Amino acid sequence: MRMGSFSRATGVSERLLRYYEEQGLLRPARLASGHREYAEADVATVAHIRGLLAAGLTTATIGQVLPCVAGGERMVPNCPELAAMLQRERRRISESIEQLQHSRQLIDEVLAAKPEAPALPRRDRVRATAPTS
Repeated sequence: MRMGSFSRATGVSERLLRYYEEQGLLRPARLASGHREYAEADVATVAHIRGLLAAGLTTATIGQVLPCVAGGERMVPNCPELAAMLQRERRRISESIEQLQHSRQLIDEVLAAKPEAPALPRRDRVRATAPTS
């Protein structure tokens, strides 16, 4: 299918599809006219890319993961080194989550703190600054 149809089938913009191609994540066939021709299996590949991006993986990591998973609806690992790579990514994501939770806790503490009452001006100070007639 051509790019416009593929974009509609995946729900991903043509610009983003070109980016995925630039990153080596998609490899559509090229017609003699230069137009891209996507296979039906590429729809699942885009779904995998989107899911892995949402999981926090970089496009570079996804480029290493995609060849190691069987196609279709579900990603099934078929490379031995994939598990170790995904364990590292999982640790990195867990550390990021911990840092974000710490930041959220700090913000919650600031929001929960009661502000001090503003100091009221003393009367003699107010009179001293008032213009005299």
